[in-house]
Amino acid sequence: MADEAGTGREDDGTRTTYHDVDVAGDRVERLLTEVFTRHWASISAGPVIEGAAYEIRFTAPPTLSMLDGYLTVDTGAWHFHLCVDDHRGAPSAALARIRRVARAAFFEVEGGACVPGSWGLRLWNGRGEQMITVFFSNPWLDDDGARRTEPAWERLAAWRHLRARYARPS
Repeated sequence: MADEAGTGREDDGTRTTYHDVDVAGDRVERLLTEVFTRHWASISAGPVIEGAAYEIRFTAPPTLSMLDGYLTVDTGAWHFHLCVDDHRGAPSAALARIRRVARAAFFEVEGGACVPGSWGLRLWNGRGEQMITVFFSNPWLDDDGARRTEPAWERLAAWRHLRARYARPS
C-alpha cells in the first residue's frame, strides 16, 4: 500500500495512486452520505482484501442514519455500519480510536487482470485495516459489467467531482 497521497506497486503488479481525504470532524460522514445518496446506482462497495472482494451493487437507494459515530447504510434486506465520527460507546478511548476511520483516500489503479484500471474510495480504521472499498463507474465496463472495446472516460465524472471536493490538494 502506498503512503499518503502517494503511489505504490501492489503484489499483483498493479500500481495504485492514493489521494487522501482529511478524516477530521464529520468530513467522512458527509462524503459517504453524498456517495450513498447521490451515486448509489453507479457504485459497488464492500471490503477488498487478498483472496476476497465483495463488490455489492445497490438495487434501490439505501437509507442512511447516524448513531454514536456510526453511519448505517441500510438497503432493507441487509445493512452495514461504518464508524466515521466520534464514538463514545466504546469501553475505552483507545478502542474508539481503533474503530473510527483513521484514513480515507480516493484511489486509481493502473493495470489489472480484468480491466486496465479502476477508480474508487477506500477507508481504513485505526489499526490500518480496510473497512470498505467503494468502486465508481469504470470507463472500461458498461452498466452490465461487460468489457468495452474503447473506454468511456465520462463515466469517471462522479469520482473526479468527489475527489476534487474532498481529497487533500496534492
